[in-house]
Amino acid sequence: MLNQDSLSQLKGLKAQMESEKERADAVVKGTQARYGFAVLADGREIFIPPDEMLKAFPDDEVKVCIRPDKGNKFIAEIERLINCPLGDFTGRCVRKGKALFVEPDLPRLSRWLFIPPHARNGVKEGDYVRSAVLRHPIKDGRPQAKVLAVLGNNDTPGIENSYTEAKYALPQEWSKQALQQMEQQLSSINPLDQQRRRDLTDLEFVSIDSARTQDIDDALYAEICGGGWNLYVAIADPTSYIEPGSLLEQEIADRGTSVYFHGDAIPMMPEVLAHDSCALAEDKERPALVCKIAVSDDGVVGDFEFIEASVRSRAKLSYIAVDRYLTGNYDELMSHATPLEALYQIFRALRQQREAKELVMEERIEYHWYMNEQKKIDHIEPHEKLLSQKLVEECMIAANRCCARFLQQHSRSGPFVRHQGFRSDRTQEVKKFLTRFLPDFADKPLDDLGTYRSIMKELSDTTQELPLRSMVNRLLARAELDTSPGAHMGMGLPCYSSCTSPLRKYTDFLAHRQIKQVLHEEAQEQVSAQQLSALAERIQRARAASQEAEQWLRCEFLSSQVGNEYQAVISQINSGGFTAKLLDNGIEGIVDLRQHREKFSFDRWTASLTSPSHSFHLNTEIRVKLESADPHQREIRLSPVAEPEAGTGEPAAAQTPAPESVVEVSNADKSD
Repeated sequence: MLNQDSLSQLKGLKAQMESEKERADAVVKGTQARYGFAVLADGREIFIPPDEMLKAFPDDEVKVCIRPDKGNKFIAEIERLINCPLGDFTGRCVRKGKALFVEPDLPRLSRWLFIPPHARNGVKEGDYVRSAVLRHPIKDGRPQAKVLAVLGNNDTPGIENSYTEAKYALPQEWSKQALQQMEQQLSSINPLDQQRRRDLTDLEFVSIDSARTQDIDDALYAEICGGGWNLYVAIADPTSYIEPGSLLEQEIADRGTSVYFHGDAIPMMPEVLAHDSCALAEDKERPALVCKIAVSDDGVVGDFEFIEASVRSRAKLSYIAVDRYLTGNYDELMSHATPLEALYQIFRALRQQREAKELVMEERIEYHWYMNEQKKIDHIEPHEKLLSQKLVEECMIAANRCCARFLQQHSRSGPFVRHQGFRSDRTQEVKKFLTRFLPDFADKPLDDLGTYRSIMKELSDTTQELPLRSMVNRLLARAELDTSPGAHMGMGLPCYSSCTSPLRKYTDFLAHRQIKQVLHEEAQEQVSAQQLSALAERIQRARAASQEAEQWLRCEFLSSQVGNEYQAVISQINSGGFTAKLLDNGIEGIVDLRQHREKFSFDRWTASLTSPSHSFHLNTEIRVKLESADPHQREIRLSPVAEPEAGTGEPAAAQTPAPESVVEVSNADKSD
């Protein structure tokens, strides 16, 4: 039994321990391991031991007790849950013994959640599901989940698309109120009756698109005039049917873009609008916003005007048919020879001008996926971009350039597409790069359009010993949306916007609104930076969903070919290994050299990895073996075969990948 002195000492010790504790609100930060961190309002990150992490999910807001451990380092104990932001999520049903669990598809949550029998909703092992938390683990570390919907399993046709749609919460259904608004607008508004609309139905417009495309948002016509041509780009006019600020427009804005998967699509607009009322379908009179452009003999885009018009497309032509006609292999389009020949001449002049005075994306091999009835990849064939696709692309770029100039002239807020060229956070590295390889440009301003254009042309010189154009990709910024005009360095243009796909892109829809406000002399309602920031996030989410679905399909396609060897080209390289693109099908996989028997050193100035006996260089061909293709992890692993000796390897310039950051904004390569 303790005496009074001992009790007093014990109470003092307890008081001291309590005084050393701190209680605070924190946000739980997860890791790939079992432990985590409590992030406090003052920026401190306090270690959360594995046993305590069982009580919370990443991003939970909790009350923690911070105390020193035996090593006089601080740890956080979770005392109370304040808020759990985890809503519904996707995952896969897995089994352990007789129990079923959901394995969440979340980046920082690797634990399985038990599904009690009453919350299974008919789920079976291997099913992909949409779930929600049924019981939080704050009390005993034992969370439970409920199944909201079973999405299918690996044998379900199109599961890759439907699952990623659910994972990224892409909206698919339209509200009843929005559809009612649309029906009212369609029944009460006839844009063709508007007196301000000019009748251009006598012009022989034709659309050139994929054979199965129904949301046709542009048609073309051209005529010869003194010193060049007049190019007419007719663009579908959905703003004529949709009231500004209406619920329908809000739901269109929430989508932000049409999302194209292989075998599926989520349209940005209701099909009644995109396919019927607005599409520039063959032999249908439609409202359109027409950009009339004067193009000189040497390909200079001159005067232009935007016209609210009514047009009638004479034909819906496929890319393949027009390509065969332009290359002299198809005579069935002779009835459309006059506009097609003029369009072809305009294309040649515009392209030559851009190649000489601006910047054009490098030619690259493209790959077409052929899908089977199960919506899986049957086979993949390489092909070059068709001449007809290039023709449409040049016409769209010309119209988009005029859109940017028009919005700039009238002090409108766009949106504009800007590309700053080199990344601002890599300025010093860019300077070192130029000092080493292009010393004449090392001291010139990097934000000057002419300087950037000259640098990129020099880097694209194929006589260079190193693949400098590919090496510089990691130093380039991405294109961004902005409310003010500015240079698009990647295209070598002083300003750029996009207006040619208003049925598929909300950015183009907004540009139409801005143009028509000027034409109507209406009060100017500017696009805000907050609008564009939210829109960019929605577009990125849609892009991430389609890219993940594609990677899943690639992994499934290759999963039966593990052990096969392929000829490939090294498309990216870093200190840990490289990415290789298979030349047969364009699929990329990772080669990890960190566990190689030899130690490799990375040289960023030669874009190479070198060991005592082997060397790998960017843009060189290599033989690789497929080690694994994991659809669940969406990961493809390769290994080198018959590794080349140091210094060997022939550059594969034709396979140089174009940087994602400077892809031209065009609708010439529309997915079906």
